[in-house]
Amino acid sequence: MNRRSFLGIAAGIAGLAVATPAAPLPIIDTHIHLFDPRRPQGVPWPDKDDATLYQPALPDRYRKVTTGLGIVGAIEVECSPWLGDNQWVLDIAAQDTIIVGTVGNLEPGTPDFRKHLERFHRNPLFRGIRYGNLWSRNIGDQLSRREFISDLEALAEAGLEMDTANPDPALITAMVRLTDQVPSLRVVIDHLPQMEVPTELPARSALQANLRELGRRPQVYVKVSEVLRRVGAQVPVDLNFYRATLDEVYEIFGPDRLMYGSDWPNSDNWGSYSQVLSLVRAYFAAKGADVAEKFFWKNSLAAYRWVKRHGSQPSQSGQLISCHPDRWGTLRRLA
Repeated sequence: MNRRSFLGIAAGIAGLAVATPAAPLPIIDTHIHLFDPRRPQGVPWPDKDDATLYQPALPDRYRKVTTGLGIVGAIEVECSPWLGDNQWVLDIAAQDTIIVGTVGNLEPGTPDFRKHLERFHRNPLFRGIRYGNLWSRNIGDQLSRREFISDLEALAEAGLEMDTANPDPALITAMVRLTDQVPSLRVVIDHLPQMEVPTELPARSALQANLRELGRRPQVYVKVSEVLRRVGAQVPVDLNFYRATLDEVYEIFGPDRLMYGSDWPNSDNWGSYSQVLSLVRAYFAAKGADVAEKFFWKNSLAAYRWVKRHGSQPSQSGQLISCHPDRWGTLRRLA
């Protein structure tokens, strides 16, 4: 993904890495992908020619790359348009307690949406769906279809959320329209720092107005993910290079609506996991312990209502769930 930055950042690349301090609080990573190219059917993404990404991305590898960084849980976000991969991810997630939720791939407005929603929602790890600029889908084209809106109302009634994908100005406009039509639906905007911003003043002003409108809507959350970006042959890892972008996102959405997401393993295109985390950790730690705690786990609990599966994972209730061996990989709650 070689989209330009959310803001036009001035030149000047500092090559010094931000040091990783000891983690003072537990971290829930709200954006990772799971896939395994070794499966007989392969994977729709990443491509075989992608030397960086074309290798198994599974919970055991994720645990290894995050060792010592304070990560206690992660939410998987679907990177496959294949319906059956919803179940594949749930089966993989059931085997490792570091996965506290999944965001699946279902298509609202299609005849079988409700049937598939009922099926996958039986598993409490299924926390929502992803819809946006992905797999040749355009949400703006769907908002006039009553069946599409009705299915998203059903999603909201089930207590589930909707992630967007790969934001651009048109998608941001669509999110204003969608939250007008389905105000009960929790919406999570992914990768906002990487959004390409129009250079023309009228279009830029319209985008800013829409972002500020979304900033006034408490059901809209934003992932501070895909912050790093390539400039020429280098990827700056100095926080000051990205500070203006982060300041603007923070000013619009505030401390109660922003969440940490690594975008692993796609993030390997820009830097190591520790570099991705260190940059945002330094930014939010400077805002105080309360803000950092919201960013690294409390806001994600409000947005996703993910499930606590291990004692290291924070929660409001302290309730744990564990695997139950039925055909859906359904999980049972522990007292």
